[in-house]
Amino acid sequence: MASVTSDIANPSLADGGKKRILWADQDMPVLTRVRERFAKEKPLSGLKMAACLHVTAETANLVRTLAAGGAEVMLIASNPLSTQDDVAASLVRDFGIHVCAIHGEDSPTYFRHVAAALDFQPNVTMDDGADLVSAMVFIALNKLDQFDPEKQKPLIDWASRYTPDQRKRLFDGIIGSMEETTTGVIRLRAMEKDGVLQFPVIAVNDADTKHMFDNRYGTGQSTIDGIIRATNMLIAGKKIVVAGYGWCGKGVASRARGLGAQVIVTEINPIAALEAAMDGFAVMSMMEAAKVADVFITVTGNKHIVRKEHFVAMKDGAVICNSGHFDIELDLVGLREETVSETKGVRQNVDEFRLKSGHRIYLLGEGRLVNLATAEGHPPSVMDMSFATQALATEFCIRNRGKLSAAVHTVPVEIEEYVAAEKLASMGIYIDTLSADQTNYLNSWQHGT
Repeated sequence: MASVTSDIANPSLADGGKKRILWADQDMPVLTRVRERFAKEKPLSGLKMAACLHVTAETANLVRTLAAGGAEVMLIASNPLSTQDDVAASLVRDFGIHVCAIHGEDSPTYFRHVAAALDFQPNVTMDDGADLVSAMVFIALNKLDQFDPEKQKPLIDWASRYTPDQRKRLFDGIIGSMEETTTGVIRLRAMEKDGVLQFPVIAVNDADTKHMFDNRYGTGQSTIDGIIRATNMLIAGKKIVVAGYGWCGKGVASRARGLGAQVIVTEINPIAALEAAMDGFAVMSMMEAAKVADVFITVTGNKHIVRKEHFVAMKDGAVICNSGHFDIELDLVGLREETVSETKGVRQNVDEFRLKSGHRIYLLGEGRLVNLATAEGHPPSVMDMSFATQALATEFCIRNRGKLSAAVHTVPVEIEEYVAAEKLASMGIYIDTLSADQTNYLNSWQHGT
C-alpha cells in the first residue's frame, strides 16, 4: 500500500530501521499506553493525517500510534539532514506508513514531498516548523508568487493545477493541525494575528510536558552529543557560547557546564539575560563573545544570530553550529563573503572555512540542527512525553471537531497531567495527593493563616 506514495532512499535498510524503532519503543512507555488504547478505541478511524516531522525512530513510534488509532498516515521530513533512512524504510515495509523523506534531500525534493503531503488531502496535519500550514495558507491566498521559483517549483506546479477559486477551498477539509516547535508556534501566531489561519492549531510545543523536558533536557543532551560526535572535542575547559536562553538554551547551557565548559550566554531579552546571570553564567553581547569563545551554539529560532562581523572577530579554529531550527540562525552567506577557501568534509559533518584573515572556522552539519545532522536527536525517554502529548492533542482536536476556532490553542491541562503522571509511574515514582481538608483550604478565602 505505502509504496504507491512513498519516496525513500533505500528499502533494503528496513531491517536495521525496525530494530532502531523497537529499541526506542522500549523507552517510550507513556506513548505505548496511548497506542494500546488507540488500537482498541480507534479514535482516528477514517482520517488521513500528514506529518512534516523529523523522521527518526522516536517519530516512527508516534506515527505507529496514529495508525493504531485508525488513521492513514503520510510522513515527510521537516529537515533535510534529520531523516534516518533505515527508519523510513521500515515504516514503509513494516508499518504501512506512506513516507516521503530522504536524508540529504535538496530543496526541490523537499518541496516535492510537501506537495505530495498536500496532494494526500489530509484531514489533520502535524508540523515541526509550520511548513505544511504555511504552504496551505500561501496557496489558499493565491500567493504563489511568494514561493521561490527555483527551490519551490514542485509546490508551485502542484498548486497551479487548480484555479484561484479552487485553491481557496483546497483545505476546507482540514480539521486541525499540531505544531511541536517554538519556531512553528511563532509563525502560526503571526498567521492568526494577520487573520489568515484557516483552521485550529494545537500548540503542542507550549505544553509543559513538551518544552520543559523535550526542549530543555532533550535539546541540551542531544546538542552536546552532536558536537562531540562531529568533532571528538573535549568539552571541559572550552568557552562555549549559547545564543538564546529559552528552554533549549537553558538545557544546552546546563549540559555544557556539567561537562566542565565555561558557558557564555547571549540574549536580547533582559529578563532572560538576568536569569542566565543569576544561574551563574557569563552574559555578554555576541560581539564580545565572538572574541573569546571556542564554540558557538545558536538556539533562538531567529535569523542571523551569528553574522559576518562576528565571524571576522572569532579566533582561529572556532566551531559554529545551530540547534534552534532553520540554518538561517547562522549567516552563512556572510560567512562565505569573508571566506577565501572552503573545504567540505575535513571530518564527517564538518566543513572548514578559511577567512581572509587566515583564521579557520568550522561549521557543523551544514548549519542544520546539529543534534540531528550529526547525532540521533533527542533520546526516546524524553520524546515519550512530547509524542504522547502530541497523540492525545490530536485525539482532543478530533473529538472537538467544529468546536475550535481558527486560532492557536493550548493543550488541555488534563492531557498534560495524565502524561506527567504516567511518566512518573513508569519511573516508579508516586506522589502525594491533597486531602479533602487541604483542597478546601486552598479553595477558600474564609480560613485564616
